[in-house]
Amino acid sequence: MFNALFVDRDGDRTVSGVRSIEENALPPNDVLIDIANSTLNYKDALAVTGKGRIIRGELPFIPGVDLAGTVRQSASPDFSPAQRVVLNGGGLGENQWGGLSQVQRVSGTWLIPLPDSFSFEEAMIVGTAGYTAMLAAMTLREQGVTPESGDVLVTGASGGVGSFAVSILASRGYRVVASTGKANAHRFLQELGAAEVIDRGELSTGASKPLDSARWSGAVDTVGGETLAAVISQTAPHGSIAACGNASGPALNTTVFPFILRGIKLLGIDSNYCPVPLRREAWQLLSREVSPDALQLIRNEVIGLEQVADRCRRLASGEVRGRIVVDVNR
Repeated sequence: MFNALFVDRDGDRTVSGVRSIEENALPPNDVLIDIANSTLNYKDALAVTGKGRIIRGELPFIPGVDLAGTVRQSASPDFSPAQRVVLNGGGLGENQWGGLSQVQRVSGTWLIPLPDSFSFEEAMIVGTAGYTAMLAAMTLREQGVTPESGDVLVTGASGGVGSFAVSILASRGYRVVASTGKANAHRFLQELGAAEVIDRGELSTGASKPLDSARWSGAVDTVGGETLAAVISQTAPHGSIAACGNASGPALNTTVFPFILRGIKLLGIDSNYCPVPLRREAWQLLSREVSPDALQLIRNEVIGLEQVADRCRRLASGEVRGRIVVDVNR
């Protein structure tokens, strides 16, 4: 028997709680993992609170889009017992039972070895958030956005993806401008490497202009909606925007003018089903470029499974800065 957090329905309400289950109740996948840590992402908060249609499997359901742990049993030729592994996305916590459990049986398709330099806790400070931020940074560099190109903007900078994007880009020598709606996050973002911190309200004024004054050589946008429309209108000729979130909504109201008059490139970042070679590359870069000091700055707290529902409510309401790690065995 082991413990896991389950999400279920009670009439028209989404409810969650920790239950004990048996190993034979797990899905029939090919790798059995003893999980050490998971983490909480905005997507997890929506799943646990029922504020978003994240879970596509049958209820009751174990959420959690991240996990780090040790292989106990494997029918996959790519993994062996006692191997340290990490899994982000690949349907985990959406259509496959997720990482908010002490044990899980997963498909080896999206699983990768955990770099030696990371502890399980550090891997889950990173989680999908840091991994997505690295994919965005890799994409900007591939598109020719360099430190010499000019200022790079990060929106939603005090969130998980945003804070890692600030740290990664600053460590690569970019002059990073961080946008946030949290006045108490300015020092935190400066400590992560932001050269300038602006209020998110500065971007909303540009959303109604197809072309605004050019300010950014590139951007990592975690917000979407009106904010992304403003970023597009303010990006310099031949600049690139890596889009990886929709916290302010999925709709995008813009025109073709930034794309055909300035040659702007809007690039989607898919961390969920990202190919395994790119996953491995991103995690290797994370292990080399994200410092222990940055991890501790971004780490908010470590909690147990019983505290997940409360923290998900706070996370869904925008009250959380940084990363919450879940010690599933606490």
